[in-house]
Amino acid sequence: MLKTQEEIKTKYELLVKDITAEIAQVKIKIDKFSFIRVALLIAEILVFIVFVKTENELATLIVGTCFIIPIAVFVMVVKKQNLLQKTETYLRHLLWVYKNEVNLINDEENGYDHGVAFEDENHPYLADLDIFGSSSLFALINRCSTKNGVDHLSKNLIEPNTKVEILARQEAVQEITTHIDSTYGFRANLKGHDVSKIEQIKEKLRGKLADQLLFTHQNFLRTYVKVLPTLISILFLAAVIFGGKLWGVIALVALLNASIIFFLTKKIDKVYYGFSGNSALLSDYATAIKWTEDTNWQSAYLQGLFESKDKVSEEIKKLSKIIQAFDARLNILLSAVLNFFLLWDLKCCIKLDIWHQLASKKVENGLDRIGRFEELISLATLNYNHPNWSFPKIEDQFCLVSLEMGHPLIKQQHRVANDFHFAQTPTVDIITGSNMAGKSTFLRTLGINMVLAYAGAPVCANQMNLSIFKILTYMRIKDSLNESTSTFKAELNRLKMILANVALHQNSFVLIDEMLRGTNSKDKFLGSKVFIEKLIDIGTPTLFATHDLQLSELKEIHPDTVRNYHFDIQIDGGEMNFDYKIKLGPCTTFNAAILLKEIGLSVD
Repeated sequence: MLKTQEEIKTKYELLVKDITAEIAQVKIKIDKFSFIRVALLIAEILVFIVFVKTENELATLIVGTCFIIPIAVFVMVVKKQNLLQKTETYLRHLLWVYKNEVNLINDEENGYDHGVAFEDENHPYLADLDIFGSSSLFALINRCSTKNGVDHLSKNLIEPNTKVEILARQEAVQEITTHIDSTYGFRANLKGHDVSKIEQIKEKLRGKLADQLLFTHQNFLRTYVKVLPTLISILFLAAVIFGGKLWGVIALVALLNASIIFFLTKKIDKVYYGFSGNSALLSDYATAIKWTEDTNWQSAYLQGLFESKDKVSEEIKKLSKIIQAFDARLNILLSAVLNFFLLWDLKCCIKLDIWHQLASKKVENGLDRIGRFEELISLATLNYNHPNWSFPKIEDQFCLVSLEMGHPLIKQQHRVANDFHFAQTPTVDIITGSNMAGKSTFLRTLGINMVLAYAGAPVCANQMNLSIFKILTYMRIKDSLNESTSTFKAELNRLKMILANVALHQNSFVLIDEMLRGTNSKDKFLGSKVFIEKLIDIGTPTLFATHDLQLSELKEIHPDTVRNYHFDIQIDGGEMNFDYKIKLGPCTTFNAAILLKEIGLSVD
C-alpha cells in the first residue's frame, strides 16, 4: 500500500492519463468501424445495381449470393462496434471515478451524492457535526451510486453500531482496502445509470410480478408457444416447395397469433412495465455482482452478505437477456413480425415466469448486496486515501483517549491536531477561550471522529480508544419564523432534548457550544451553571465551550467532576496569532477588544 497521500494522488493522476489514452484508442477503432459500415452500405447498393442489370441467370444467382455477404459483414461490424462503444462507456465512467478521487484529495467537491436528503436539525448531532449536506462528512466519504448503498451509509452515520458490529465492519473495510484496485471497476460499472430504475426492478420482483405472470401458466399457451417455431418453419418450407394454399395457411396462423397477442396485450404490458430498456443496466449490475462473487472474502461480515453460494450474477445476466429480447417490442415493425409468427411477447413472458420462480429471491439479495458493498467500499476508499488515519479501539468500559486528533473536513495542510482524553470517571470539561481560537472546531472534531469510529471507519487521529456513547450536541441553534420559534425557545427545546436523552441513555456524551445565547448575561450564567450541575449529578461526560470565564470557577466547587481547558491567543505587536492547541486551565487572554478596535470601536 502507498504510504503518503501525495503518492496516492500521483497514482490516481497516472491512472487518469492511462485511461484517457485508452479511450482515445478505442474511439479510433469505433471511427474505423463507422467508416467500414458506410463502405459496406455503398457496396450493398452497388451489388444491388448489378443484380438489377444482370440478365444472365447464372450471373444473377452469383450476384444474388454476393448480395448476402455485405449484409452478413455489416451485422458483424455493428456487433463489434457496439462492444467497443460499451467499452468506451465503461472507460469513461472509470475515468470519472479516478478524476473524482483526485478532486477529493485536492479538497474539491465529491461528484457523488452529498446526502442532503438526510439532513435533520432535530437529530441529536447531525446538523451540528456536519454529517450530511454540502462540505459534510457524508460528502467526503460517499462512493455509492445506488439508493441502497446511500441508505446504508447514512444509517451507519446516524446511529452508533454495537461493539461487535463495529469491529466486524472494521475488519471488512480493511479487507476491502487490500482489494482497492479492483473496486474502481466495480464502481465504474454502477456509474451512469438511473438509480430509480433498479429500485423499480427490485420492487417489481418482490411485488406483483408473480401475479402478473399467472396468465402464462395455461398449458395450452405454453405448449403452443413451444411448438410454434417448428410449425412455422415446416409451413414455410412446405409453402416454398409446394406453394398454393399453404401460404394461406401461414396467413391464418399469423392472424391467429395476432389475435392472441391483441387479447393478451394489457397483461403483457403490465409484465413489461418497469423492465423496459433496462437490459444494459442489469448487465452492468451483473458484472458488479460477479466481482463480489469472484473474490474469496475472509471476514465474517463480508461472508454474511451472501445468503448462498449461488452465482446470482448469472441469474441477473439471464434476466438481462430476457429483457433484451422483450425490448424487441419497442420496434413496431420487428415486433409485428416476431409476434405474428412466433408470439414473441408471450414467449418472453413465459421465459420470465420460469426465471422468476427459480431465481427471483436470490437476485433481490444480490441487488441489495451491491449497496452493502458500495457502502463498505466508501469507507475502504477513505481508509486508502488517508494512510495516516487509524482504526479506533472500541473499549467496553468508560473511555476516550485520542492522540493527534484532527478534523477530517479541514484541509490537511491547515489541520491542527490535538491530544485529549477523559478522566477515569465522567467529568464536565469547561473550555474557555478567545473568539476564533478553536473551541467550536475542537468540539466538532471530537464529535465527528466519534461518528466515524462508530460507523466502523478509520478516524482522523494517530490513535483513538473509546467506548460507545450516545452523542448529544448543542451548537448551531436557530430561530424559526415558520414555526414562530425564537432563538431562546429553540435553545430550550434543544436542552429539553438533551435532558430527555441523558435520562434514557446512561452512555450519553454531551457537546455544548455557548449555551443560552438568546438571553441576558445573568440568566445565561445561572442557566449554564444549573445545567452543568445537573449533568454532574447525572454523571454525564460533557464538553462545555463558553466565553463566560465565571463558569470555570465551578472547578472550585466541584474539584473532582469539573476540569478546565482553554484555547488561547498570542498577541505580537498588536497582531493576533492562534495555535489552535487545547491547554489545561481557564483562559486568561481574550481578543474581543482587539477585534472591536479593528472596526473602529475602542474599549477601555
